[in-house]
Amino acid sequence: MKIWVPSQAAADVVRDLPGVECVVYDGTGPVPEGVEEVEVWVPPLIPPSRVPGLIGEMRGLRLLQTVTAGVDAYRPHLPEGVVLCNARGVHDAGTAEWAVGAMIAVLREFPGFVAAQERGEWTYHHTGVLADSTVLIVGYGSIGQALERRLDGFEVDVVRVARTAREGVHGQDELPELLPKADVVVLLVPATPTTTGLVDAAFLAAMKDGALLVNAARGGVVDTDALLAELERGRLVAALDVTDPEPLPAGHPLWSAPGVFITPHVAGSSPASGRRLLRLLRSQLLRHLAGEQLKNVITGSY
Repeated sequence: MKIWVPSQAAADVVRDLPGVECVVYDGTGPVPEGVEEVEVWVPPLIPPSRVPGLIGEMRGLRLLQTVTAGVDAYRPHLPEGVVLCNARGVHDAGTAEWAVGAMIAVLREFPGFVAAQERGEWTYHHTGVLADSTVLIVGYGSIGQALERRLDGFEVDVVRVARTAREGVHGQDELPELLPKADVVVLLVPATPTTTGLVDAAFLAAMKDGALLVNAARGGVVDTDALLAELERGRLVAALDVTDPEPLPAGHPLWSAPGVFITPHVAGSSPASGRRLLRLLRSQLLRHLAGEQLKNVITGSY
């Protein structure tokens, strides 16, 4: 069985499996020989530029296992009969930890104090605080649950929102009533046709004055122009790990917008994520070889 993996570390954890021929392909450079024989493909973190063409050439493909929770780069191009699995759970700890850190950094004005330190200025003043806040989690999946666990002890009220309502979780259609009550809105939804542009001018207008928007989902979930308008008015603040466009080009107005803290899509990029990904890959390959049910199979809406 021929499999392509994105790194030598991934190859090392599956190379000893019986009957496995492992090829490292990180998505750059020439495509390795034998693409038509690939049965399992584990693409790199950043999707190769020619995903549709590659999948079309993989006539023997049976399983595509992503290293991310998002699968939007691959899902539209998979032929019938190919199983698609994501890395749900792998990046939960890192992303949830980033979200908490980003909230505190913005509310306690850490970026401003860092700038003052570089200037050698003692800029004492009161800041915001996370305590006593209402935190609205939009996209209450495994990362949302991990975030709530980490918020336990910060003395906040957590409000949960998912695509459809269930016990203890509001439906996405209830957002117009929930947004005005939230001090912090955290975006953790997957990138789908229904979430693209979810955070538009109306969504942002419904948020209370001074509220914090935290985006750890995908850049396209937020209407960048609408967010810029609110930031420039000083009505909202934001912490963004993802942007639209991405990478954010030099000179883009988001870089210099007031009240925004930006990191370059690093929330889930941590040693913990790396360790958990390798465990998942080995587990999935063992299940595939044994003909057992795979984890994180993507079917229908996700």
